[in-house]
Amino acid sequence: MTTQAAESESGWRGNIVIYGALAANLGIAVAKFIAAGLSGSSSMLTEGVHSLVDSGNQLLLLYGQKRSSRPPDHKHPFGYGREIYFWSFVVAILIFAGGSGVSIYEGAQHIRHPEPLRDPLVNYVVLGVAFAFEGGSWLIAVREFNRIRRGSWWHAVRASKDPAGFTVLFEDSAALIGLACAAAGVWASHALGDPRIDGAASIAIGLVLAAVAVLLAREAKGLLIGESADPELVDQIRSLLDRRREIMSVNHVRTIHSAPESVFVAVSADFDDELTLGAGEQLIEEIERELKDVLPQLSSIYIRPEKRADAVVVARSD
Repeated sequence: MTTQAAESESGWRGNIVIYGALAANLGIAVAKFIAAGLSGSSSMLTEGVHSLVDSGNQLLLLYGQKRSSRPPDHKHPFGYGREIYFWSFVVAILIFAGGSGVSIYEGAQHIRHPEPLRDPLVNYVVLGVAFAFEGGSWLIAVREFNRIRRGSWWHAVRASKDPAGFTVLFEDSAALIGLACAAAGVWASHALGDPRIDGAASIAIGLVLAAVAVLLAREAKGLLIGESADPELVDQIRSLLDRRREIMSVNHVRTIHSAPESVFVAVSADFDDELTLGAGEQLIEEIERELKDVLPQLSSIYIRPEKRADAVVVARSD
């Protein structure tokens, strides 16, 4: 297999969650809008908007993935990897405004001006098909997320540096909850003869989307500001440095993600006073090569020789 073909296969594999969700949402959105038009259901219209917004979100994530894969240049020497964090934040805003806002508004309008529902059969058919497609997309997202998950789900989301995976997982989870709300709203409206219940279901869907948007925005904000690497990675770096007899002590190891799979690391270490300038430069080069060989996710490494006492003073002033 050629390098280009391997990269193409890797890119497809990495985005399989997004592709799966996009394919499901595009078809489902059309079906929901048709069902809403035939039945007059507010919650079905809300669900159609929800699927349409989700489709746009997946396109934005794919666009962000492509933009973030650009190589470093003079203007951005550390690359464009963090651009995916920006587009993930945009997705959270769209879910809040386009999904939650429209859902709550439509539900409130339906409660204020209720319209008798027509034959609900088409709603149940579309909801059943949508649940099957959304469930399949959700299972793909869960399977891919479990491949990299360590510990509890919530801890894994907080620790994850790749927003594309957990964004789709959150969206699909919200979609399944939304479908359940829509089905309950349609059924209760007909069973009790009160079309306002369908509007209340739309508001419930909007509140679910608002909660998801807030969670995604919080995670995206942390990544945009800059989050450190996993503590295990930092410990590995320290362990490799501690093996060097020429290093008397490691003052600090500071890391920040410049992309989901790219880490910048800055090291302050107290070197043996007997080292000459030339020997120190050679040692730093050897350490950088070893770190990149063992930990390829380290895209940039900065090693600063610094006396331990000076490093402690600087840390206290920070």
